[in-house]
Formats: sequence, structure tokens, C-alpha cells
Amino acid sequence: MAKTKKEETKVDENKEVEDEKDNASIKIQKELEEKNDQLLRLAAEYDNFRKRSQREKESIYSDVKANVLGDLLPVIDNFERALDGSGDELESFRKGVDMIFNQLVETMKKHGVESFGEVGDEFDPNFHSAVMHIESEDLGENVIAQVFSKGYKVGDKVIRPATVQVAN
Repeated sequence: MAKTKKEETKVDENKEVEDEKDNASIKIQKELEEKNDQLLRLAAEYDNFRKRSQREKESIYSDVKANVLGDLLPVIDNFERALDGSGDELESFRKGVDMIFNQLVETMKKHGVESFGEVGDEFDPNFHSAVMHIESEDLGENVIAQVFSKGYKVGDKVIRPATVQVAN
């Protein structure tokens, strides 16, 4: 049986439609593979960034630590000199220790460390640790009456709160 022209045209049209579907499917598959490849590259790039950032963070921490400790070494040297001193004069020893203390305070200031917690300051639980309370008519309420140990901070970060006695 011979196919009519109408039947041949319909078969050709069906074949064209299937070819177009196959081409579209191949095109979509290629796009999917490209997007998958882009995603894998992006994930690898992010992982490398994360690792590099961690290494840089550790390096910066190490460098800062070395700088601060390096600045403290002259203080240690001066303590050793004071302890090796041949004189028994208490006043000269006291003067030397006072000079070392001032050198240490200046080194701390150089690195942004500030002390706080003075008698007469208002008590702030964010900066002070009250270990004792007293009743005093001379001092106002929530005023520091005595400082047992000063507090220290760098910027807004408290390194150690001041240990104080507070008047109620």
C-alpha cells in the first residue's frame, strides 16, 4: 500500500515535532550541566575563601599577640635589672619598681587598654563587680566606696571588671 501525500506530510510533521522535542531536551540537559558546573565551581570557590579567611585570621591573631608580647619584653628586662641590683637601698628599689609600673601602664595605653573603677564613680554592673556593700551617709546610693582591683577594657570590651565595694 502506498502512502498518500497527506499521510507522508503527517509523518514528516510528527518526525519534525519529535526532532524539536529531542533538540529541546538536549538543550535543557546542556543548560542543566552548565548550571551544575557553575554551582560546583561556586561551592569550591566559597570553600577556598573560607579556608583562606581562617588562615588570615590565625595569622593576624599570631602577629598581634607577638606585637603585644614584644612590647612587654622591655618591662620584663627592667624587672630583671631591678632584681639583680646590687644595692640594698629600699628607696631606690621602690623608685625602680615605680618606673617599671609606669612603663607597663604606658605600654597598656599604647595598645588601647584603659583602666576604670575609681572611688566616687557610680556603680555600673556592666563594668564593676560588687563584692561588698556598706551603708554610708557620706556617699550617695550606688557609689563606689572602695576599689579592690581596677577594671580594664579595650574599646568597649571589658577585659576584667573592677572589683569594688558599693555604698547603698
